Formats: sequence, structure tokens, C-alpha cells
Amino acid sequence: MERRDIEIFLTLAEELHFGRTAERLGVSGARVSQTVKQLERRFGVELFRRTSRQVALTPVGSALRDDVRAGHQLIEEGIAKAVAAGRGFTGVLRVGFSSPLVGEAVMAAAAVFRTHHPECEVRIREVHLSDAFGALRAGELDLQITEFPVDEPDLDAGPALLHDERMLAVSTGHPFARKDHVTVEDLARDTVLVPADAPAYLLDALVPPITPTGRPVQRTPTLTSRQELLTLVGAGAGMAIVGSQAVRHHSRPDIAYVPIADLPPITYGPVWSAAARTSRVRGFTDLLQVELGR
Repeated sequence: MERRDIEIFLTLAEELHFGRTAERLGVSGARVSQTVKQLERRFGVELFRRTSRQVALTPVGSALRDDVRAGHQLIEEGIAKAVAAGRGFTGVLRVGFSSPLVGEAVMAAAAVFRTHHPECEVRIREVHLSDAFGALRAGELDLQITEFPVDEPDLDAGPALLHDERMLAVSTGHPFARKDHVTVEDLARDTVLVPADAPAYLLDALVPPITPTGRPVQRTPTLTSRQELLTLVGAGAGMAIVGSQAVRHHSRPDIAYVPIADLPPITYGPVWSAAARTSRVRGFTDLLQVELGR
């Protein structure tokens, strides 16, 4: 029996009415009648008794319905799973974030994503700039929302989705702590702590290597985590450029956050392996863009 023949037979066995069966399946009544006749000729036995008033299953038709129904349900479930897998909305989507601001956006988008695709589990984890793309390359993440720019031959990036004004984190005993703002020139006056092993181009974009007048900025690559950054800054071991989100998420009595007047905001966007942009990745990225645009 063809799949469509099975659908017509089982639906008619349930409805016991040619017109309702045709309407439910979106076919003509003639198609339903023709299919039943073809099946009865093939099996050499009557499956339905038809009169002008009613349609009823014969004992053979009733037995065939019971035998076919269970198998048909399994086939339909298997097909549905295969289609869903082909569309990429089953399994697990692993998303990385690099800051609390990004983490909030990812969590909100994940909640909406789960309502649209309940068969897809979203797992979220933090990454640090000291190993900016290691998890992506190792296959531990499918997607990462991280600081821009990204210039890696094996990775693709989407549009910038988030912007965060830059601030300078200093200890409360630092002379800059009493300023209303600082400038890039001020960065040359003390050590600036930066992530260890961050890509050089990204480091240059986040912390300028020289000031506008050509003075070198002393950048010390020691940081491997956000907590280490806060501890060292609070202890007066150096300064650090951070996003304004730090004021809300990392308020500490030993750290002051001072606006930087002449640097553009830090931008964040999606990054994924160039060889593995699945439907899940596209769907989540599109949803995140919509959610942040509201």
C-alpha cells in the first residue's frame, strides 16, 4: 500500500463517511472511492460495506485497520523526526557568551527559541577572551556571541547586535577614580591589563596600542577570567577597559568605573564555524536579532 492509500483507508475507517474523509484529506470524493476500490481489488476482499445510508467496516477491514494503524503511526513519527532533523531544530544548540550583557540577551532569546522549537535543547556557557574561539573550533559550541571584530578564516560572523559604552576600571585609590571622564591619552599613564592570548587584532580594537599623539600604551596580558581582572584592578595592579555593564554587574567597593570620552562602544555579534552554520544557528541568530531590535 502506498502512503496516501494508507492515509485514505485509515481516515475512512475512522470517519465512515466518504465526504468527510475527502474534506479532511483535501482530496476529491472520487479519489477516496477509487482508492478503496483499488485496495479491495488488490486484496480480493471487501473492506467496507456501503449503502445509501451508511459506511461500515467489514471484519477483514476492521482487522486491517488495527494491523495498519500502529505501523502507520510509527512511520509518521519517524518521518516527522527526519523532517525536523533536516530543518535543524532538534537536538542541542550550544551557545557561548562573553559578558553579562550578552548573557542576558542570550538567555532571553533562548527562552523564546525553546517555545518555538521545544525539541531543541539550548545549552549556554561563558567564554573568555583569553581563549576567544577555542570552544567553537573544538566543536564544544555551535554559536558564540562575542566582542567584535572577528577576523578568522575558519569562522563567519553576523551583524553587530549589541553595543556597550567603554569605561575605564581603576581602583578607588587611583587618581583617575575622581575624574568625570578620561581620554585615550590617559591610557599611557598607567598599565592596562588585557586578556592573555587574545587575538592581536581584537586586542588592538579593544585597547589601542598607542594614543592619538603616539604615546605607547603599556598593555599587560595577564587576565584569564573576569574575576581575576576585578581582583587585580581592585588591588591597584593596573587599569582595564570594560563595558558600562560592569557598573551594574560588577559593582565593588574597591573599583571605580570612569567613562572614556573618545572611544566608540564595544560591539558584540554572533560567530560560528564557517563549515557548520546549521538551521539551528541561523534560527537562533535571527531570533536574537529580532529580540534585540524590539
